[in-house]
Amino acid sequence: MERIYFDNAATTALDKEVLDAMLPYMTTQFGNLSSIYSYGRESRLAIESARKSVAKLLNAHPGEIFFTSGGTESNNTAISCAIKDLGCKHIISSAIEHHAVLHTVEHYGCGEKMTRSVVKLLDNGHIDLEDLEEQLAAHEERCLVSLMHANNEIGNILDIHAVGNICKKYNAIFHSDCVQTVGHYHLDLRETPVHFISGAGHKFHGPKGVGILYVNDNVKIKPLILGGGQERNMRAGTENLYGIVGFAKALEMAMTNHEADSQYIQSVKDYMIEQLQKNIDGVQFNGDYKGKCLYTVLSAAFPKTEKSEMILFNLDMQGICVSGGSACSSGADQGSHVIRAINNNPNLVAVRFSFSKHNTKEEVDAVVAKLKQHI
Repeated sequence: MERIYFDNAATTALDKEVLDAMLPYMTTQFGNLSSIYSYGRESRLAIESARKSVAKLLNAHPGEIFFTSGGTESNNTAISCAIKDLGCKHIISSAIEHHAVLHTVEHYGCGEKMTRSVVKLLDNGHIDLEDLEEQLAAHEERCLVSLMHANNEIGNILDIHAVGNICKKYNAIFHSDCVQTVGHYHLDLRETPVHFISGAGHKFHGPKGVGILYVNDNVKIKPLILGGGQERNMRAGTENLYGIVGFAKALEMAMTNHEADSQYIQSVKDYMIEQLQKNIDGVQFNGDYKGKCLYTVLSAAFPKTEKSEMILFNLDMQGICVSGGSACSSGADQGSHVIRAINNNPNLVAVRFSFSKHNTKEEVDAVVAKLKQHI
């Protein structure tokens, strides 16, 4: 049975060129980066070259890029350090953040010294910027604003510049989870008023277990992980050498081919919308799906029936990989907190389709044909 993979917002297939770039560092060039002999120095050079490459692609300074184990660690570090080192006493976030932010904010924002609040959402799932400004104006103490650049379930894209400028006005620290946009959009961090952003390699055909934390030069934080001098004393532990090399190669490929890839993927998404509307009675879509939205993500909502309630299971049995909202906690299916926050309709079943350059319109036809059987 041929498998159809429409869950690219969860993870993507590793590009062969990325694997080829990583292989030497998994086999012959394995020297420890902290060693003084040439073997180690070659490994150190590979990491610093990767850092320069990533910084150039994001228009940041190499000293602002720190390699981590992925988006979750980067988000945790930014939020924790904003509180411990930058004097933030109140956190403003949203109800539709990824759990890596949501749970971290809940953890730190529940004591006497720290408070937290959520910003209102508009009907289409976007952040209410007026409410954000009103909340910042109402707080005398320094605030941390943590809002994701693009939502992993409904695809809505935040106006990151508008939020950054509001934060600047009230001397707030701004962190944005950019896990769904690094590698998918051209980010210019010198021109973006943001203090921290997070990225993850496996969202754009790079390896799993490696990510970045961008820390703006004007911000001074202390390490979250202690024990060694790695990552310029900011993150102890032997570096994930081949992961970092792979991250940089994947980002370089993603940005080089961005225009063609994004147009193609958008055409697959548009075709899916068209075919679903044509073939499935009562289908709806979550979020601003035709407006400010990821070209990789489509959240569809199907009328609830005995058949459609089993839709993910039935599609899986037929080799079709999709997700019911966020896939990062699949197995513990309690429904999606994002869908609950924006469209809490018990008569609809949400399914997220997320696309990559490897998907085709023929695959869309095959999936829609199966959906017709199950709804």
